[in-house]
Amino acid sequence: MAQVFDRTSNALARASLVLTGLIVIVLGVTLDQLQRSPWVTRQGQRADQPIPFSHKHHVEGLGLQCQYCHTSVEVSSYAGIPPTKTCINCHAQIWTNAALLQPVRDSWATGASIQWIKVHDLPDYVYFNHEIHVNKGIGCASCHGRVDQMPLMYMENTLQMEWCLNCHRNPAENLRPTSEIYNMAWAAPSTSKPVWCAPTGKGDSGTGPTAQSVACTSKDPSGQAGPEVAMLQAQSGMKMPQAASAQTVSDSPPMTPMMPASYQKFTSQNDLGRYLTSQYHIRPPNELTSCETCHR
Repeated sequence: MAQVFDRTSNALARASLVLTGLIVIVLGVTLDQLQRSPWVTRQGQRADQPIPFSHKHHVEGLGLQCQYCHTSVEVSSYAGIPPTKTCINCHAQIWTNAALLQPVRDSWATGASIQWIKVHDLPDYVYFNHEIHVNKGIGCASCHGRVDQMPLMYMENTLQMEWCLNCHRNPAENLRPTSEIYNMAWAAPSTSKPVWCAPTGKGDSGTGPTAQSVACTSKDPSGQAGPEVAMLQAQSGMKMPQAASAQTVSDSPPMTPMMPASYQKFTSQNDLGRYLTSQYHIRPPNELTSCETCHR
């Protein structure tokens, strides 16, 4: 019987198999990168809002706190969009005839809400709670980026599931003292800029967030003086030594700060994060990464 295929057919068959495998690999890598690209995640895209609201002007320029507009961020699952009344508090006095603020004046006159476009828009099947994250030491900039440097708001991170899981697997990387939650410029501790923390016990009574059980400062507690000492001692339940009633002010010994012996010095984010994870009573990674944490 005559040979149907030439000897070179074997080489062609092998080459076609290799080529098919390469095409599948390249296609998989391309699709993987595509679903992480800004074209899908919308990272860095500025939405066409009805009013070109500048966070940089209001936060960095005017010094407004996040809570002034986002009033429910500490007590609700939603940070909240400020009502028109919040805008009118200032703009009834300044920029009263500015054309770009006409939608604000129309909203105030008619009672109709301003149709803002949501920038950080999670899927409907994802449950995200702002309250628990803020009260457990996650700063605004950890998720939203340096909002104080954004003339127009955009999404800093992907908000994809892998991004959330990376934090839930090791929350210590992003934890900070609750006094620094709204500090956009806060930097992790280092050898040149350490942080000192001590337990206060306030949050363990069940009357407030567990994050209140820690007092932190960027100044060395052993040598600082002034109102910050009094504040830290009040938080830690420490008392200053009192001079005897028979002594005059000139006779009384100088008052020295009595910092709690439990103050610990941290020079890295990992060490600080692990300490805060324990003090804030944050659940272990196997519980934080369970499906029911985000999917309700």
